[in-house]
Amino acid sequence: MADISLSAAVRSNLLTLANTSDLINRTQDRLATGLKVNGPADDAKIFFEAKALNDRASTLNEKKDGIDQAVSSVSVALEAVNAVDSIVDQLKGIAISAQSASTAAEFTELNSQYNSLVTQINNVTSDASYQGLNLVNATGSTLTVYFSESTSSQLTVASVDLTNGSLGLNITTGATLSATSLNTCAINQLDAAVATLSSKAKTLGSNVALLQTRLDFNESYVNELETGADKLRLADTTEEGANLVALQTRQQLGISALSFAGQAEQSVLSLLR
Repeated sequence: MADISLSAAVRSNLLTLANTSDLINRTQDRLATGLKVNGPADDAKIFFEAKALNDRASTLNEKKDGIDQAVSSVSVALEAVNAVDSIVDQLKGIAISAQSASTAAEFTELNSQYNSLVTQINNVTSDASYQGLNLVNATGSTLTVYFSESTSSQLTVASVDLTNGSLGLNITTGATLSATSLNTCAINQLDAAVATLSSKAKTLGSNVALLQTRLDFNESYVNELETGADKLRLADTTEEGANLVALQTRQQLGISALSFAGQAEQSVLSLLR
């Protein structure tokens, strides 16, 4: 079978129509996906630049979740400090009340209240766990928070001992409160406990503040990374919509031009008959 011979005009019009059709398909894809670069074939440089930004954002998002959980862990420890501090305030009130007690029965009642409250300190510290981590119960636990994929970008929060023991608050129990020396000793112990709690509260509070600051930074940073990736890949739908109208018009003109070229050839053929 002999090859079909097309005139230069027909070939030119067919090529123009094919190119226009490809451009229409590309524009429709951009409008459908909202992206001007859907894959490496569209623009390898922009595609991989945007991918690098999104990958970095994804990594920081993972770390952000860890930071958020760390804020909760340290906040629980700080709440425990506040609760123990409240108990110590009540103990000091009882110790002061004992100084004005006038009967043995009153001393006994105050002593019972005092010892009962002291045991609550260890109950609070024992209960102050978050996802299995206790930062106030003398367990020697350590919370390590990573802010990015870099191992040097981290914060380590060491646990504190708020239990009632020789290494913690060290508040004496078991003896009967009196209006003299024992009360003075108890109040001195409680004042020391208040000072310890105040110091630990400041440390834990500063860690919470730092973690919250880093959490806010990571959220903002991730947003900027994702926005940057979008700037590279997102299509301007208004522009693409105008392009589609223009291309469809060009396609119609191309079809008309192809029709005219065919008619011209038919005119020549009729002259030869």
